[in-house]
Amino acid sequence: MLSLPGKVTIITGASSGIGRAAAKLFAAEGAKLVLCARRKGGLDDVVREITSEGGEAVAVAGDVKDEAVAKALVEVARDTFGGLDIAFNNAGTVGEMAPVPDISVAGWRETLDTNLTSAFLAAKHQIPAMLRQGGGSLIFTSTFVGHTVGFPNLGAYAASKAGLVGLVQVIAAEFGAKRIRANALLPGGTDTPMGREVINSPEIRSFVEGLHALKRLAEPDEIARSALFLASEASSFMTGAALLVDGGVSINKT
Repeated sequence: MLSLPGKVTIITGASSGIGRAAAKLFAAEGAKLVLCARRKGGLDDVVREITSEGGEAVAVAGDVKDEAVAKALVEVARDTFGGLDIAFNNAGTVGEMAPVPDISVAGWRETLDTNLTSAFLAAKHQIPAMLRQGGGSLIFTSTFVGHTVGFPNLGAYAASKAGLVGLVQVIAAEFGAKRIRANALLPGGTDTPMGREVINSPEIRSFVEGLHALKRLAEPDEIARSALFLASEASSFMTGAALLVDGGVSINKT
């Protein structure tokens, strides 16, 4: 039930980290992929890897903050593969890191636009396409930060990612009867390029690993497998959920 044979899927943030891992995994499970990231070179590399292994993928380079990109991704899915079944809206940023009084208005807006407004723009165009298919699965990458734990200097990040949970709940309520599911994926600390912006020294890495019950960071593939679960029929009765895949950081006191 975790396979995705012929399922047309958009994945954003697909050039590295969790998005790249999900692209490789979803392709191996039979999905037809429309991949998006800002870095065209890295995106093209992922597409080449997938196609060389017999998968189907196309690249659309662009910034998820741009509504034209959200629209183009859906159009490419329709024109290339015939529709849209799944979207893993994964692209995001840590954003400006500072105590709340010191975050600039520009930094705040940039972080919310990248992490939250982009999700709204994605859903705005993805939902009508899924309705035409008779249903689908929307997945948004949130985080435990701002949901179960507050970390200093991450006010904009936490607020933007927490907002995704509210958006998911509303989409689930609005479109559940029309067979569209929406869920948020909440990873713990994950060894990705974006994660290393915060976990940027051996000392900080050791500290963050110790916060988790599993005493380590996640590998991107581990988070990708959880995204696959939410995309697939294995999670057919899940919608409106905030799925913690956080190595126990939310409950750990040891």
